[in-house]
Amino acid sequence: MPRVGQVKASDDERLTDRIAIGVLTSMFPPALVDEVLETTGRVEQRHRLLPARVVVYFTLAMCLWADEGYEEVARLLVGGLKGMARWRGSWRVPTTGALTQARARLGAGVLKVLFERVALPTSTEGSVGSWWRGLRLVAIDGTVLDLPDTATNEAHFGKPSSARGEMKGAFPQARVVALAECGTHAIIGAEIGPCTTGETTLARGLFKLLDDGMLLLVDRGFSGYDLWQRATATGAQLCWRTKSNAVLAVTKSLEDGSYLSVLRPPRGNPGQPITVRVVEYTLSHPSRAQGEAPIRLITTLLTPTEAPAIELAALYGERWEEENAFDELKTHQRGAGRVLRSKSPEMVTQEIYAHLLVHYAIRALINAAAEPEELDPDRVSFIRSIRMIRRQVTNQAAFSP
Repeated sequence: MPRVGQVKASDDERLTDRIAIGVLTSMFPPALVDEVLETTGRVEQRHRLLPARVVVYFTLAMCLWADEGYEEVARLLVGGLKGMARWRGSWRVPTTGALTQARARLGAGVLKVLFERVALPTSTEGSVGSWWRGLRLVAIDGTVLDLPDTATNEAHFGKPSSARGEMKGAFPQARVVALAECGTHAIIGAEIGPCTTGETTLARGLFKLLDDGMLLLVDRGFSGYDLWQRATATGAQLCWRTKSNAVLAVTKSLEDGSYLSVLRPPRGNPGQPITVRVVEYTLSHPSRAQGEAPIRLITTLLTPTEAPAIELAALYGERWEEENAFDELKTHQRGAGRVLRSKSPEMVTQEIYAHLLVHYAIRALINAAAEPEELDPDRVSFIRSIRMIRRQVTNQAAFSP
């Protein structure tokens, strides 16, 4: 019988069976990872130096330590495991080539399915900053990520062009359009595509995640009859900024200064006119030009009693919380100005989902700490949280998940 403090390995236990990602393992437990591997048909048929579950954890870890090379990430992930017990056989840090091949065997589907299984809204009803009048505040927005300049990445994702289409950017770019919970910055859905695909096209794939308990905020780039019609069909309430040149004739003036209007289908679309409520307001700020056109919001909330215009105007600013979520992921997690590691489209998609998973886990952890204290999660530092998680992965590497 082993003494207290010792770990006895069973005869069929491998060192890699104990690899985990610290506190993030509670969000991605081995049983869930194994289930997703089986669902996606990625369970290995023979023992390897890098089993599929370990490759999942390695891929997540490389997004925690975006500045480190593959082999150093593997060392950080294993930490003090090797000397803790009598392990069957020996384990050495895999080479960069072996780790690259292991990622290729895993593919992108596993991380995508894992994200779809895990990424659910994190706040409970009434939580500070996340709800308004019984509705969960969510937003849709997009961003781009620079990719290694390989022929396959350029062929699949494309490079951005100038406004005149005369020049291309230095790097291929992937476009990510995401659905985020405004109050917690938790990204709960994402669509990935070429930078040549418009945000509104990718956004359609996120509407299936909406429900009648949500209020969706979006910027003017997403306006349009077809998109509005598809979004309202989900049952969610909408509050969208519309373009300043959109024609919205007044059909009825309301007591709070807002008015009713209609969205009409474009020519060739057999749809019926849709009644909307319009809220117009201006902002007084040095950054805004004198005489600038007012901001116009359109909403499915048609009566001032259920949604006063002044509240909607103030509420629209919550849409910017998704911009903050992208900043956390791109600047503090990935690293400012960094290009992703992956040199093929399949691995790019895998890496982006890994980044989304790590960001979601950090944000879920922050919210779990903030909610019992009735604290707005915005007040908890993302930078300090990710530093704590990085330390915890290596400090607790010797403990079984």
